[in-house]
Amino acid sequence: MATTDVALHDALGQREPKRVVNNMSIQVATVNGSGSQSSNTVLLRSIFQMGVPVSGKNLFPSNIAGLPTWYTIRANKDGYIARKKEIDFVIAMNAETAQEDVMSLAPGAVVLYDEPLNLNKARTDLVFYPVPFDKLVAPVCPEAKLRKLVKNMIYVGVAAQLLGIDMAEVEKALRKQFATKVKAANLNLAAVRAGYDYATANLTKQDPYFIQRMDKTQGMIIIDGNSAAALGCMFAGVTVVTWYPITPSSSLVETLIDYMKEHRINPDGKATFAIVQAEDELAAIGMVLGAGWAGARSMTATAGPGISLMAEFAGLAYYAEVPGVIWDIQRVGPSTGLPTRTSQGDILSTAFLSHGDTKNILLMPCSVAECFSMAQDAFNLAEQFQTLVFVMSDLDLGMNNWMSDPFEYPKEPINRGKVLTKEDLDRLGGFSRYKDVDGDGVGYRTLPGTEHPAAAYFTRGTGHNEKSGYSERPDDFERNMERINKKFETARSFVPRPEFIAGGKTKSKIGIIAYGTSHWAIIEARDQLRDEYNIEIDYLRVKAYPFSREVHEFIEQHDRVYVVEQNRDAQMLCLIKLDIKPELVTRLRSIAHIHGLPLDARSVTDELMTMEGK
Repeated sequence: MATTDVALHDALGQREPKRVVNNMSIQVATVNGSGSQSSNTVLLRSIFQMGVPVSGKNLFPSNIAGLPTWYTIRANKDGYIARKKEIDFVIAMNAETAQEDVMSLAPGAVVLYDEPLNLNKARTDLVFYPVPFDKLVAPVCPEAKLRKLVKNMIYVGVAAQLLGIDMAEVEKALRKQFATKVKAANLNLAAVRAGYDYATANLTKQDPYFIQRMDKTQGMIIIDGNSAAALGCMFAGVTVVTWYPITPSSSLVETLIDYMKEHRINPDGKATFAIVQAEDELAAIGMVLGAGWAGARSMTATAGPGISLMAEFAGLAYYAEVPGVIWDIQRVGPSTGLPTRTSQGDILSTAFLSHGDTKNILLMPCSVAECFSMAQDAFNLAEQFQTLVFVMSDLDLGMNNWMSDPFEYPKEPINRGKVLTKEDLDRLGGFSRYKDVDGDGVGYRTLPGTEHPAAAYFTRGTGHNEKSGYSERPDDFERNMERINKKFETARSFVPRPEFIAGGKTKSKIGIIAYGTSHWAIIEARDQLRDEYNIEIDYLRVKAYPFSREVHEFIEQHDRVYVVEQNRDAQMLCLIKLDIKPELVTRLRSIAHIHGLPLDARSVTDELMTMEGK
């Protein structure tokens, strides 16, 4: 046994490494703009096609090209798909970060690296595999300009050989990636084979990590949250989309454009939709309100800076009661912040967006499946309650690849809310636009073009009475504001219900509340708490604001409730404090993370146990 092997095995506390199957985190370190996205996607899909649960997370810089980027693939036989804090297998291709990448690893980790980097001199407690990428890519790709892009496929082949990934699955994934480019597919496949053949002939397996076939992904799909959201919006019947490009929301509308062109153009060539790129976010939300007022299902997609700019129009929509949907793909702020990092930092500001007294409906998807289904919920709720509905996704969900069961075809009919037709007005004789007739706070409306003399009304952002006439009377304003608040209270019974997961057979004294993509770290952390500390914890995943009664009941039933979220100021906890009985506030604890990386389970487990004093 070589000296380095002995040192490695001693560092691991054993003479022979234990075989680790379908449980690893693979990190690829390259530079932005090097074409590594295709290689990483092929590697991810190859593992997925072997039946192993996976997730892929891209950490990329906010410039166009040249800065470091990391892509992490987690393969886990138990189905955990949150980010794993520890990295097991590094593919080091970036000279700028290589030393730091290696020094951050735990003993026993694996480093597959570009040979000129000489990383094997950095430590003696890691497994190193040097590969001469430039020498291998030259005969495969005679055109020098393309070698930088094709070179990345070499590491796919090397990793496939070392980890036992089926080359047939690699080719299948690669041809899917280059589905319309046969020549490019063949060139890249040759690079993969060159890497595979080199590893077979020159590298001796020293690490414990293997990928073996399972059956846990049969029938599942891989898709990013923005694409799922776009598909959901199309199925929800959106007809007007206005937007201004901003990371990380741009791909939602770009994908929606492709979907709508494919599925929403009549046989005569006429589109049944309008998608407009506005000059800025203010114009985009203004167009959404104009279209919503006119009866179209309208939406925009943005991120935190855009949400800030939309505040005034949000107030108009709230007070004039105009429906619309806004997708907020959250990123790290304030200001420009970290535009390519994930966050849940817009929750509090968006809930009360605008000046004066406002309360907005928020939906909080945790998965690509919910990006699809909550798109339909959002449009139905917007028209039912005649208001803006914000769907609070984030960069991790929106831009990263997630596995999912196929989406369910919508079963519920579209809900247009309280819209009066000509026949309704013939029967009623007239209506008062801002009057609560049914006791739910929601008034009736008509759409422009309704052929009846009683259909017309003024839409006002200024003070108005029940008949929509201008009024500065204190009693009119108070009555109107209380009615609008009443419909917000009514919405508690119609927004998606929280998901409750019991910790054990008996009710735990400790509870966790989380939302959005934090969910996946909580699922794994609860298992860690049970297996490592024998602590069972009840869990409530909040899906919407306003909160339904289940949130109040959950807090009442537990001595301590940890609210886990990805922001500095415990924004969800603040919302909950405003909603519950004052005597329950002392039961709440905050576990907040703000580093911009997707939340991992180990951080939650460690922090919770520290706060529990154990």
